Amino acid sequence: MINLSESFDLRRRCHRGVAIAVATATALGAPISGSFGAPARVQTLSGQEQKVDIGFIEIDEDITLRRMVVHNANPRGTVLFLHGFPETLYAWKDISLTLAADYEVHAFDWPGFGFSSRPEPDKFSYAPRDYARVLNDYIRKSGINTSKLTIYATDIGALPALLLAQEKPAIATSIIVGDFAPFDRPQYMYESLQRLKAGPSMGLARDQLNKNRDDILENAFRRGLPKEAQFDVPREFKDDMSRAWGHGTMTTADAFSHYYAHFTRDQNHFESNLEQLEIPVKVVWGETDLYIKKEMGIELAGRIGAELTLLHGIGHYPHLQNPKQTIDEVRGAFR
Repeated sequence: MINLSESFDLRRRCHRGVAIAVATATALGAPISGSFGAPARVQTLSGQEQKVDIGFIEIDEDITLRRMVVHNANPRGTVLFLHGFPETLYAWKDISLTLAADYEVHAFDWPGFGFSSRPEPDKFSYAPRDYARVLNDYIRKSGINTSKLTIYATDIGALPALLLAQEKPAIATSIIVGDFAPFDRPQYMYESLQRLKAGPSMGLARDQLNKNRDDILENAFRRGLPKEAQFDVPREFKDDMSRAWGHGTMTTADAFSHYYAHFTRDQNHFESNLEQLEIPVKVVWGETDLYIKKEMGIELAGRIGAELTLLHGIGHYPHLQNPKQTIDEVRGAFR
């Protein structure tokens, strides 16, 4: 566990390079804004966690991402995890520590999530297409060898990964996706998600998400599961989501809403260009997913000729409900 009372130094850089100031922030607590240079490292951790670096990487003048890298001195390849709503990079920490025995593992907070930048929508639209650009820039700026890269993407992270793969067939050697909405099929989506997609209901749906903040952070991962299948997420992860929700000029729910404002356009672009998807894709789906029904995953796998795994008794967050399954899927991608 990261000791919240300890702190790490960030080198905060002004956008125009006029001045450089040194700021101190807690590993999970204080709001962090502006652009940062080279990733700052967290305090030294004990045991296996000594390999974990959590810091910041500047993508452009408007976007700085908080990221986590778990190192391996001689990795067999690289794994990049992409989170969903309302998650942060801490969703992947325990899985990453296990996989670091063989791989270098990366994860970052999407813009609008965690402690990454939250620029105004006139500077960054938060659309899947723009997230795809951020993903491409992250891979490039991190120096990741794409010839040995597996991307594991869920929820809002999956469509950007596939959009980028359509544009750049060599961006990874394999992609694992699941529990998201690749196509414009509102009938397969949870009612509140349908309301985010179109019309006057969008603003009301966003307001409702913000109003229900505490319920979302407490129950989103268990909702729709029978009592015997419900689970708790680590306190460290829950605290990080809570602190990050209102970081910057917009909430996590606001960023999620902006993503959905452009969702249909980017879904249609993806569907109309399926033949451009050359990277091997595997589809992994929670069979009892309440938010995006399994029929969406079944259609996706059939349309692109991908292997499909339906996880019995698993909901929308397989990596949290059954992390061993996620670890096995990643290892299998490198065989």
